[in-house]
Amino acid sequence: MPAAKASEALSRFTILDLTRVRSGPTCVRQLGDWGANVIKIETPAHLEKGEGPGGPRQGPDFQNLHRNKRSMTLDLKSKQGLAAFLRLVEKADVVVENFRPDVKDRLGIDYASLRKVNKRIILASISGFGQDGPYRDRPGFDQIAQGMGGLMSITGEPGRGPMRVGIPVADLTAGLFAALGIQTALLEREVSGEGQWVNTSLLQAQIFMLDFQAARWLQAHEVPKQAGNNHPTSIPTGVFKTSDGHINIASTGHVMWERLCKAIETPEMLDNPDYKTSALRSKNRDAINAAIEARTVTRTSAEWIARFNEIGVPCGPIYSIDQVFADEQVKHLGIAQDAKRPNGETETFVGQPIALSRTPSKIVVTPPELGQHTDEVLKEFGFADYEIAELHAAKAV
Repeated sequence: MPAAKASEALSRFTILDLTRVRSGPTCVRQLGDWGANVIKIETPAHLEKGEGPGGPRQGPDFQNLHRNKRSMTLDLKSKQGLAAFLRLVEKADVVVENFRPDVKDRLGIDYASLRKVNKRIILASISGFGQDGPYRDRPGFDQIAQGMGGLMSITGEPGRGPMRVGIPVADLTAGLFAALGIQTALLEREVSGEGQWVNTSLLQAQIFMLDFQAARWLQAHEVPKQAGNNHPTSIPTGVFKTSDGHINIASTGHVMWERLCKAIETPEMLDNPDYKTSALRSKNRDAINAAIEARTVTRTSAEWIARFNEIGVPCGPIYSIDQVFADEQVKHLGIAQDAKRPNGETETFVGQPIALSRTPSKIVVTPPELGQHTDEVLKEFGFADYEIAELHAAKAV
């Protein structure tokens, strides 16, 4: 039966998904959530050694990454399996992979090989360090990219040593950038009629995400340091204790500084010559933070958040993950979305953070079982019943 569509936005495109673990599946999830016909091609069960990459199939990590996809199995190392894959490529729009760079060459699914089959095909590759260069063949891992990409040197408290961030930011952003590259290539193909090779890496994605911290070095030759919960350049911005917890306050610029002093009822801070300019407030940040916190500890977080919002000072609570999804605004945005499993059970997922007025995204298919749609997909691509039987007999699927 035809695959259910998560959206009409990308429903005309077919994606062959060879990815595993996180960066690649993140990329393909982005396409599937906007309606692309995603076919997840996995290693047949009899060839998989132990638990597959990405953790337990029914675990939250795997489930989070693989909604709105169908699954088929194919042994790309076998002659029959590779031949079947190339038949799929003939009718597909995009192939996505995040193997080490040499693997696709050994398998015969590099861009030059795929282009011979279909000149309109787009191959998207995600690697740890790039498709060429001295680190080409090194295995990539998010935390390694966080370290080499500079993020760990600016995360955490001064003097406490490097600190990773709490999400796999290099994996996730590499996947998102790859999805953006694919969509750009699809738009360009409408003009040229030809596909192309899109590639990115965890290291490139992580460096790009440094943003203004990278610009501080490249343009001003400043080496950013760890600043803990303080914003590195906008003072005072940080975490402050209250009588029952902590809150974030952001008061960049003189207008916000004046509002902050009004909110915490410390007019004398406005007259302090050490705090007159942004540069002076940055220089004396520790004294300012101590003075602010001396006031914030006198009331509850809720009281301060109401006070700051009334006066127009950016602020917010600091939630645990369960509190995030209990927040009234988060509920209103509807980013936690339910979907029904085939057995009727309900699973909740994080939906897309983007809203399109005519072609919205929704979660219509929960993550598939291994090879659940193998025969279905092969038939859709024109394989006869006897050809499908031969692939099963050869254990190529």
